[in-house]
Amino acid sequence: MAQIAKMQVEAEIKASAETFYEVFRSKGYLLPKICPDMIKDMRVLEGDWGTVGSVKQWTYVAAGNSEIAKETVDAMDEKTKSITFKTVDGALLKIYKTMKATVQVTAKGGGCSSVKWSIEYEKLNEDSPPPNKYLDFVLILTKKVDAYLLKA
Repeated sequence: MAQIAKMQVEAEIKASAETFYEVFRSKGYLLPKICPDMIKDMRVLEGDWGTVGSVKQWTYVAAGNSEIAKETVDAMDEKTKSITFKTVDGALLKIYKTMKATVQVTAKGGGCSSVKWSIEYEKLNEDSPPPNKYLDFVLILTKKVDAYLLKA
């Protein structure tokens, strides 16, 4: 029986924790504008931006492959600036039985912030690879969002 595994990556950004968090909390519609090479489309299918239980559909390019995923906002904590997204449909579920991604943004001293992405997953079968390409994806996405916010 497969077990739930967890991988994480962390990056330092120069944008404020609040403005970075806000993009993922309620301004995801900006992502295709911020990084059109990675995020082709993002839309709300149920609910609205920034609410737990809302369903969003991403069309994105990860490691050169165009993919579509539907996710729900599983949890949101304004105090810790964290959001958990649960994949409910799409290409990911052909490889993983379950997939959750959590982003947490923390203000640090000196005008910097820290962004930590955690991916919790269960392989569909033993041949399923670990989701390294998705950690790479969120790390690049983090850097692009940071650069965009610094120009704004």
